[in-house]
Amino acid sequence: MKKRYSEEQIIGFLKEADAGVPLKDLCRRHGFSEASYYLWRSKFGGMDVSDAKRLKALEAENAKLKKLLAESLLEAEVVREVLRKKW
Repeated sequence: MKKRYSEEQIIGFLKEADAGVPLKDLCRRHGFSEASYYLWRSKFGGMDVSDAKRLKALEAENAKLKKLLAESLLEAEVVREVLRKKW
């Protein structure tokens, strides 16, 4: 079973580890692996909760913009194809 943790929880785990809690104990107590910890540390290390929320909002905005770009490129390609067939 895969558990999902919020950004607030992850940052809390990272702060606990920074406070001196042994990593093995921290992982066992909260139910995640050491690999997950190191992945989270590389992504969220040094962030506050507000920074993580801003990061999530920026990632969502970036995904939306990428989708709009892909749609506009596809539309332009369709128009080019139609114009080629007309002439």
